[in-house]
Amino acid sequence: MPSKGSQDIKTLYKGWVAAMAADPAMPLDELRRMFDHWGDITAEPGGVDAIEVDAGGVPALWAVPKGCAADRVLLCTHGGGYVTGSMYTHRKVFGHIAKAVGCRALIVHYRRAPESVHPGPVDDAVACYRWLLEKEGIAPRHIALTGDSAGGGLAITTLLRAREQGLPMPAATMPLSPWADMEATGRTFETNADKDVLVSRGIIKAMAGTFLGAAGDPRDPLASPVHADLKGLPPIYIQVGADETLLDDSRRLAENARQAGVEVTLDVFPDMQHVFHFLAGVAPEADDAIAKLAAWVRPRLGLGQRRRAA
Repeated sequence: MPSKGSQDIKTLYKGWVAAMAADPAMPLDELRRMFDHWGDITAEPGGVDAIEVDAGGVPALWAVPKGCAADRVLLCTHGGGYVTGSMYTHRKVFGHIAKAVGCRALIVHYRRAPESVHPGPVDDAVACYRWLLEKEGIAPRHIALTGDSAGGGLAITTLLRAREQGLPMPAATMPLSPWADMEATGRTFETNADKDVLVSRGIIKAMAGTFLGAAGDPRDPLASPVHADLKGLPPIYIQVGADETLLDDSRRLAENARQAGVEVTLDVFPDMQHVFHFLAGVAPEADDAIAKLAAWVRPRLGLGQRRRAA
């Protein structure tokens, strides 16, 4: 049975959906202000400093846990449909993840649509990855990527673009509730329609149109990694809620990775909503997921086992 704390994200999402239904033509700045409160439901990760930085020409935010391994880095790409969200909305949730893993996290403040359409976010994330390698001197085997929702898809497409550019692959990537299909063709858009409080096919289609722009191809592998050749990518660990309409995106992404010979683990969490990780420090389900993520990635970053996140 879901914990009492896990209901907080449902309450938040229901409020957003009601506001969007009441104002279908909601101005973009108002929509973004609404999503700016995403992180309000996340507990503050104690002992994690936030430091803004220019990462290869891209604004970014370091989340630095006290006593962490400074030579290990999580490159984090935030969600929000490529239209909303920021390094600020995700400071706390990625701070919890960095603290659990015991390393620094660099949260990318990539350009958003419609001001910058595809492939702007991909190019910004790759620029940050290159900056870590070339300017910060971080070994690729000491870097892992993670991201949620749109940022989960971006955690994969960043690697595809990096592969195109001949950059070395990092140790791993960990998409959380990834959005990986711009066309929203997964069956769970029907089967989970009454369970997922926030994400509908209509919302996905609208954000995809904004992100791709008039000339964009929804089947472009750098936008929809369910259509990508994932051969040569590092190990992938996907976490997703069982009640999500985007569940099939995770399933298809995992199957695509298997077909390409990539090591992949798909972890489905019962009764959980889209990016339930925002409940870190509030709901045991989120803390458990983050602890599992940390246990999975630490050995791949050359770190030992560690206590679960507080």
